[in-house]
Amino acid sequence: MHLDRLTYYLAGGRPPGGLRTYPGCRDPRHPARTAPIMLPGLLYFATESQVWTGGRAFYDPGTEPEPGSAPAGKPADSEAELPARAYLLTPQQFSDIAAQEMYREPGEDLDLTEALTRGRSRIGPGRYETLVCAGLLDGCPVLTFTAPWSSKDIALNPPSAPYLRHIAAGIVAAHGWSPLRAAEYLAGCPGAQGHWTATDIAALLTAPGTS
Repeated sequence: MHLDRLTYYLAGGRPPGGLRTYPGCRDPRHPARTAPIMLPGLLYFATESQVWTGGRAFYDPGTEPEPGSAPAGKPADSEAELPARAYLLTPQQFSDIAAQEMYREPGEDLDLTEALTRGRSRIGPGRYETLVCAGLLDGCPVLTFTAPWSSKDIALNPPSAPYLRHIAAGIVAAHGWSPLRAAEYLAGCPGAQGHWTATDIAALLTAPGTS
Protein backbone atom coordinates (compact mmCIF):
# COMPACT_ATOMS: atom_id res chain seq x y z
CA MET A 1 0.00 0.00 0.00
CA HIS A 2 2.90 2.36 0.68
CA LEU A 3 4.96 3.74 -2.20
CA ASP A 4 7.79 4.39 0.26
CA ARG A 5 7.91 0.73 1.22
CA LEU A 6 7.61 -0.41 -2.38
CA THR A 7 10.71 1.67 -3.07
CA TYR A 8 12.75 -0.75 -0.93
CA TYR A 9 11.62 -3.63 -3.15
CA LEU A 10 12.60 -1.60 -6.21
CA ALA A 11 15.85 0.05 -5.11
CA GLY A 12 16.84 -2.22 -2.22
CA GLY A 13 17.68 -1.48 1.39
CA ARG A 14 16.16 -1.94 4.81
CA PRO A 15 13.03 0.08 5.64
CA PRO A 16 12.81 1.85 9.01
CA GLY A 17 11.84 -0.65 11.70
CA GLY A 18 12.25 -3.55 9.30
CA LEU A 19 13.97 -6.84 10.09
CA ARG A 20 15.12 -7.53 6.55
CA THR A 21 17.29 -5.91 3.88
CA TYR A 22 15.88 -6.18 0.36
CA PRO A 23 18.20 -6.68 -2.62
CA GLY A 24 16.02 -4.59 -4.93
CA CYS A 25 14.98 -5.04 -8.54
CA ARG A 26 17.11 -5.18 -11.64
CA ASP A 27 15.20 -2.07 -12.74
CA PRO A 28 14.97 0.21 -9.67
CA ARG A 29 12.87 2.95 -11.29
CA HIS A 30 9.74 4.17 -9.53
CA PRO A 31 6.40 3.10 -11.01
CA ALA A 32 5.25 5.29 -13.88
CA ARG A 33 1.86 5.74 -12.23
CA THR A 34 -0.16 4.66 -9.18
CA ALA A 35 -3.90 4.51 -8.56
CA PRO A 36 -6.25 3.40 -5.78
CA ILE A 37 -8.35 0.37 -6.74
CA MET A 38 -10.92 -1.95 -5.18
CA LEU A 39 -10.46 -5.68 -5.78
CA PRO A 40 -13.27 -8.23 -5.48
CA GLY A 41 -12.57 -10.60 -2.61
CA LEU A 42 -11.23 -10.69 0.93
CA LEU A 43 -8.17 -9.60 2.88
CA TYR A 44 -7.27 -12.11 5.60
CA PHE A 45 -4.36 -12.82 7.94
CA ALA A 46 -2.62 -16.18 8.34
CA THR A 47 0.79 -17.86 8.78
CA GLU A 48 3.57 -16.00 10.67
CA SER A 49 5.46 -13.04 9.28
CA GLN A 50 9.24 -13.10 9.72
CA VAL A 51 9.33 -9.33 9.17
CA TRP A 52 6.41 -8.12 11.29
CA THR A 53 5.58 -11.15 13.48
CA GLY A 54 1.89 -12.06 13.64
CA GLY A 55 -0.23 -13.01 10.67
CA ARG A 56 0.63 -12.09 7.08
CA ALA A 57 -1.89 -10.38 4.82
CA PHE A 58 -3.26 -12.45 1.94
CA TYR A 59 -5.74 -11.80 -0.85
CA ASP A 60 -8.58 -14.30 -1.33
CA PRO A 61 -9.99 -13.56 -4.81
CA GLY A 62 -12.47 -16.44 -4.72
CA THR A 63 -12.77 -19.61 -6.73
CA GLU A 64 -10.41 -20.41 -9.58
CA PRO A 65 -11.80 -19.62 -13.04
CA GLU A 66 -12.67 -22.45 -15.39
CA PRO A 67 -10.36 -22.96 -18.39
CA GLY A 68 -11.20 -20.41 -21.08
CA SER A 69 -13.18 -18.17 -18.75
CA ALA A 70 -12.60 -14.47 -18.07
CA PRO A 71 -9.83 -13.48 -15.62
CA ALA A 72 -12.00 -13.40 -12.53
CA GLY A 73 -13.52 -16.12 -10.41
CA LYS A 74 -16.47 -15.69 -8.07
CA PRO A 75 -15.19 -13.87 -4.97
CA ALA A 76 -15.12 -15.72 -1.66
CA ASP A 77 -17.79 -13.21 -0.61
CA SER A 78 -19.62 -11.75 -3.61
CA GLU A 79 -20.18 -8.51 -1.70
CA ALA A 80 -16.63 -8.19 -0.39
CA GLU A 81 -14.10 -5.74 -1.78
CA LEU A 82 -10.50 -5.15 -0.85
CA PRO A 83 -8.92 -1.66 -0.99
CA ALA A 84 -5.60 -1.83 -2.80
CA ARG A 85 -3.14 0.35 -4.67
CA ALA A 86 -2.09 -0.31 -8.25
CA TYR A 87 1.42 0.44 -9.49
CA LEU A 88 2.33 0.62 -13.17
CA LEU A 89 5.40 -1.64 -13.28
CA THR A 90 7.26 -3.61 -15.92
CA PRO A 91 6.88 -7.41 -16.03
CA GLN A 92 10.52 -7.63 -14.93
CA GLN A 93 9.89 -5.45 -11.87
CA PHE A 94 6.80 -7.48 -10.96
CA SER A 95 8.85 -10.69 -11.23
CA ASP A 96 11.62 -9.32 -9.02
CA ILE A 97 9.19 -8.09 -6.35
CA ALA A 98 7.50 -11.50 -6.27
CA ALA A 99 10.91 -13.18 -5.85
CA GLN A 100 11.77 -10.95 -2.90
CA GLU A 101 8.47 -11.73 -1.20
CA MET A 102 9.50 -15.39 -1.37
CA TYR A 103 12.96 -14.58 0.12
CA ARG A 104 14.67 -15.31 -3.18
CA GLU A 105 17.20 -13.35 -5.19
CA PRO A 106 15.55 -11.45 -8.05
CA GLY A 107 16.72 -12.04 -11.59
CA GLU A 108 14.30 -14.40 -13.35
CA ASP A 109 11.29 -13.23 -15.35
CA LEU A 110 8.01 -14.97 -14.57
CA ASP A 111 5.85 -16.49 -17.29
CA LEU A 112 2.64 -14.47 -16.93
CA THR A 113 0.80 -16.09 -19.85
CA GLU A 114 -1.51 -18.36 -17.85
CA ALA A 115 -2.35 -15.68 -15.30
CA LEU A 116 -3.24 -13.21 -18.05
CA THR A 117 -5.35 -15.69 -20.05
CA ARG A 118 -7.00 -17.74 -17.29
CA GLY A 119 -6.94 -15.30 -14.39
CA ARG A 120 -4.87 -17.57 -12.14
CA SER A 121 -1.51 -19.30 -12.26
CA ARG A 122 0.33 -21.35 -9.62
CA ILE A 123 4.02 -20.89 -10.23
CA GLY A 124 4.99 -22.74 -7.04
CA PRO A 125 3.66 -23.97 -3.68
CA GLY A 126 4.82 -20.93 -1.70
CA ARG A 127 2.67 -18.48 0.19
CA TYR A 128 3.03 -15.78 -2.51
CA GLU A 129 3.46 -17.95 -5.61
CA THR A 130 -0.08 -17.89 -6.96
CA LEU A 131 -0.53 -15.15 -9.54
CA VAL A 132 -3.94 -13.53 -9.90
CA CYS A 133 -5.21 -11.25 -12.65
CA ALA A 134 -8.11 -9.30 -11.15
CA GLY A 135 -9.12 -7.55 -14.37
CA LEU A 136 -7.97 -4.50 -16.30
CA LEU A 137 -7.23 -0.91 -15.35
CA ASP A 138 -6.95 1.53 -18.26
CA GLY A 139 -6.15 -1.41 -20.51
CA CYS A 140 -3.41 -2.80 -18.27
CA PRO A 141 -3.78 -6.13 -16.42
CA VAL A 142 -4.15 -5.86 -12.65
CA LEU A 143 -1.73 -8.52 -11.42
CA THR A 144 -0.92 -9.54 -7.88
CA PHE A 145 0.25 -12.64 -6.03
CA THR A 146 -1.16 -14.50 -3.06
CA ALA A 147 -1.32 -17.94 -1.46
CA PRO A 148 -2.67 -21.06 -3.21
CA TRP A 149 -5.20 -21.69 -0.44
CA SER A 150 -8.37 -19.77 0.42
CA SER A 151 -9.19 -18.00 3.67
CA LYS A 152 -11.37 -20.98 4.68
CA ASP A 153 -8.62 -23.56 4.20
CA ILE A 154 -5.95 -22.37 6.64
CA ALA A 155 -5.69 -21.44 10.30
CA LEU A 156 -6.01 -17.70 10.74
CA ASN A 157 -3.45 -15.70 12.72
CA PRO A 158 -3.98 -12.18 14.11
CA PRO A 159 -1.64 -9.53 12.68
CA SER A 160 0.75 -7.51 14.84
CA ALA A 161 0.17 -3.88 15.79
CA PRO A 162 3.01 -2.51 13.60
CA TYR A 163 1.70 -4.47 10.59
CA LEU A 164 -1.86 -3.25 11.06
CA ARG A 165 -0.64 0.32 11.48
CA HIS A 166 1.29 0.03 8.24
CA ILE A 167 -1.66 -1.37 6.28
CA ALA A 168 -4.17 1.09 7.75
CA ALA A 169 -1.90 4.04 6.98
CA GLY A 170 -1.51 2.76 3.43
CA ILE A 171 -5.27 2.56 2.93
CA VAL A 172 -5.71 6.10 4.28
CA ALA A 173 -2.96 7.43 2.02
CA ALA A 174 -4.08 5.60 -1.13
CA HIS A 175 -7.86 5.94 -0.84
CA GLY A 176 -8.31 9.02 1.32
CA TRP A 177 -10.35 7.09 3.87
CA SER A 178 -10.61 8.36 7.41
CA PRO A 179 -8.54 6.45 9.99
CA LEU A 180 -11.77 5.11 11.51
CA ARG A 181 -13.10 3.83 8.19
CA ALA A 182 -9.82 2.05 7.47
CA ALA A 183 -9.81 0.64 11.01
CA GLU A 184 -13.40 -0.61 10.70
CA TYR A 185 -12.53 -2.37 7.47
CA LEU A 186 -9.45 -4.10 8.91
CA ALA A 187 -11.24 -5.07 12.14
CA GLY A 188 -13.70 -7.06 10.02
CA CYS A 189 -11.06 -9.01 8.09
CA PRO A 190 -10.66 -12.72 8.93
CA GLY A 191 -7.74 -13.15 11.29
CA ALA A 192 -8.08 -9.65 12.74
CA GLN A 193 -11.79 -10.01 13.50
CA GLY A 194 -12.37 -10.88 17.15
CA HIS A 195 -8.80 -9.93 18.08
CA TRP A 196 -8.68 -6.28 17.08
CA THR A 197 -11.41 -3.66 17.40
CA ALA A 198 -11.80 -0.67 15.10
CA THR A 199 -11.07 1.61 18.06
CA ASP A 200 -7.80 -0.20 18.79
CA ILE A 201 -6.67 -0.10 15.18
CA ALA A 202 -7.58 3.59 14.79
CA ALA A 203 -5.55 4.33 17.92
CA LEU A 204 -2.48 2.82 16.24
CA LEU A 205 -2.60 5.59 13.63
CA THR A 206 -2.49 8.32 16.26
CA ALA A 207 0.09 6.64 18.52
CA PRO A 208 3.26 8.61 19.32
CA GLY A 209 5.84 8.27 16.57
CA THR A 210 3.26 7.54 13.87
CA SER A 211 3.61 9.83 10.87
